Amino acid sequence: MTMSNNDTQIIDAAVPDAPAHQPEPQKIYLRDYEAPKYTVESVALDIRLFEEDATVEGRLQISRDAAGDVLLHAEDMEIEALYIDDTRVDDTAYTHSEGRLMLHDAPATFALRTEVRICPQTNTMLEGLYKAGTGDETMFVTQCEPEGFRRITPYPDRPDVLSTFTTRLEADKRYPTLLANGNLIEAGEVADAPERHYAIWHDPTHKPSYLFACVVANLDVLSDHYTTSDGRKVLLEVYAKAADIDKCHVGMQALKDAMAWDEDNYGCIYDLDRYMIVAVSQFNMGAMENKGLNIFNTACVLSSPETTTDARSFNVKAVIAHEYFHNWTGNRITCRDWFQLCLKEGFTVFRDQSFSADQQSAAVQRIDDVATLRAYQFNEDAGPLAHPVRPDSFVEINNFYTTTVYEKGAEIVRMLANMLGKEKFRQGTDEYFRRYDGQAVTVEDFLSALSVADERVLSFIDWYRQPGTPVVSGHQNYDAETQTLEITLTQKTRHVAGFDAPKALPIPVATAVFDKESGQIVAEEMLLLDKETQTYRFDNITGAPVVSLLRDFSAPVQLNFDYQDADLAFLLTHETNGFNRWQVTQILVNRILLQNHEPAIYLEALAKTLPNLAKDDAMLAARLLDIPSAQELASAISTDYDPDAVKAKRDGLYQQVAVHLADMWQPLYESLPITEYDDSAEARGVRALRNVVLDMALTAGVDNAADWAVQQYESAACMTERSGALKALVNHQVAGYETQLKNFYERFKADDLVIDLWFSAQAASEQVRVADIEALIAHTDFDWNTPNRVRSVISAFTTQPAVLWTPEGLALYTQAVAKLDDSNPVIASRLVQVLARWYTLVPSKREVAHRYLQALKEKVQSKHVRESLDSVLGAADA
Repeated sequence: MTMSNNDTQIIDAAVPDAPAHQPEPQKIYLRDYEAPKYTVESVALDIRLFEEDATVEGRLQISRDAAGDVLLHAEDMEIEALYIDDTRVDDTAYTHSEGRLMLHDAPATFALRTEVRICPQTNTMLEGLYKAGTGDETMFVTQCEPEGFRRITPYPDRPDVLSTFTTRLEADKRYPTLLANGNLIEAGEVADAPERHYAIWHDPTHKPSYLFACVVANLDVLSDHYTTSDGRKVLLEVYAKAADIDKCHVGMQALKDAMAWDEDNYGCIYDLDRYMIVAVSQFNMGAMENKGLNIFNTACVLSSPETTTDARSFNVKAVIAHEYFHNWTGNRITCRDWFQLCLKEGFTVFRDQSFSADQQSAAVQRIDDVATLRAYQFNEDAGPLAHPVRPDSFVEINNFYTTTVYEKGAEIVRMLANMLGKEKFRQGTDEYFRRYDGQAVTVEDFLSALSVADERVLSFIDWYRQPGTPVVSGHQNYDAETQTLEITLTQKTRHVAGFDAPKALPIPVATAVFDKESGQIVAEEMLLLDKETQTYRFDNITGAPVVSLLRDFSAPVQLNFDYQDADLAFLLTHETNGFNRWQVTQILVNRILLQNHEPAIYLEALAKTLPNLAKDDAMLAARLLDIPSAQELASAISTDYDPDAVKAKRDGLYQQVAVHLADMWQPLYESLPITEYDDSAEARGVRALRNVVLDMALTAGVDNAADWAVQQYESAACMTERSGALKALVNHQVAGYETQLKNFYERFKADDLVIDLWFSAQAASEQVRVADIEALIAHTDFDWNTPNRVRSVISAFTTQPAVLWTPEGLALYTQAVAKLDDSNPVIASRLVQVLARWYTLVPSKREVAHRYLQALKEKVQSKHVRESLDSVLGAADA
């Protein structure tokens, strides 16, 4: 499964009162894991959807390995009848309380039939079976990961209970699309109700309940086929509403590309007769890998040049690949328990990143991956929400779908792949698939399989157990007389409260040594830092060296090497590794913003490097102009963080870059003309650089830059060009920008995903005020029940911390959390986590933030938000 005293009153009236008593949620620990005491050999479901509710009949064939009550999970449902071996169970033979159904004195082997009533029409949590959309676009879909299946039918809803599923769906014929996992085995009209129809699906693979899926809707379908490397013809289908079906071709091609890539790189072949994807507008996640029937957020499957930016279109390809790759790394081999979430997600993120790197510049892909890691995961590691890649406890597992589990989990797999090398890594993954196919396993099992190639793999278990980002510091010592270079490296990880003292971790450090005079590489080696301090020696270094460390970001650490600024500028100019050219610019920029270094060397290196790089690699040139986000800068400040001061410094440096290079913006912009749309990596790079140059030119006050922005908006050949111009116009409040905003809305108001861009362009604007967010929330197109729309306003607002951390900003934001806590606690909890580093603020802002967080705690009820709030507020005592 691909991861706010002038209080505003706009939503206060909708916030529920706190309950009189809030029982303390139960914490679950990894150490308490026990294997299931019974197996479910097969499951047959009959789901009948009606106007006001749905009935679900479940038939489970159960075998027990131990005596005692049988525990089934059963939440938000009315139990109408239970039968054991066709004999109705007396009310005294079971208890149903707090989402737990206990069967007393059940036989060792028995058939259990359950009849329950559920109400997907009122399910706003978007977990289990729920209604999405309205009117003619109404559809009923499922989201069962991690614990949604228990809202559909009584079941031992845990990932280590695997079974085969047969699903019968019945609904009115106004919903002609009836889909479930596996292969279609029967469909037809209901005999005694000609206005209704049914479909029966069978999934022959053993799977956990979190991979169950069904869809009842009225959708069009784009169909294609893929022939596997073993000669089987697989039917591929992408389902969407009729108006969107022409936006499914990018996704279809990405699916075929992913299937071929997985065969070539991992030997993994698809195993069912068909593979289906369904686009859903109301969906908490990006997408879900349900066996053979993937449910996708529309933002992650629909794409067209006219309505989709390059970034989102490329994300469509990556997410489709991610969910397909789960067929082996997550579905055929699944997690023993939810503590092992990183096992399927980390490995699969690594696989989708590798796939994406083969689709565009590998350097730019690596920059994108690391930029996300630094902005979000490093921030997580630096605050009260820090947790191991494999957590050891949780109250609500939804709270651990985090960048630590996903992105840092992927970085651990990358370290293993780099250390082993391509051939040995493939040997290890082949062993993993051979050994554990059809099983629910652990991180230890994964490392055990890889260790057949190299036993050093086993030492990486501490990366999964230990929270925090290691800081690698060091220096070099060059002796010209002996022509030897010594590099000394030290690692240190902060001690996170509640965990054992940190250990030294195995850290691969990809290293190159450049000759300062020639600019050539004279030595390369993958160093392994596995002690607190180590020294490495390079012989026959005949000239003064400059060391390049952590090439391609060989480990998820912060680097604090004793570089001179001039050495970093040298590497910016001479590095052969595209990622490291970006990395050294980021080190220079962070020194300027956080350590008050003079910017002259950085500015001159940019001026020297940018013109030629723009000709050779426009995408990389665009990324070299990156300034770290406000969130990333905040994560590096441990105390007295002043959002206003950081914004002023960041804006000031951006202004300096724009002015220093002002003479090159017009010729560079003119060298990047708008042409007929092309989806090549080169064309995407040109569009990215054009948008950056446009914003730089407006910042520098270049003559006619405002005219360029208007002209680009009006003559755009694709959404990347149009939205890039719109953002520039809004950010710089160019005279008359309201005209373009209105035009954009009128042009695309029928397309929800494009209107999300319209909302976010305003909510994330450098000029945004709390009143602007209030106005966006009050807009007729804003919908609290659509996660994409909430993210386009509330989440986009968090990119401007100088406004977020004001009393007005916190009032609006925390009220939004309280409102969502009642309807969608998964989204609400994630919004709370954004506030995790409140305790690092300057005292005046810290006191205000603490007051609003404490007030929020009195309003919320869900265990999702309460767990996050407890962690966030506990930071003050840590």
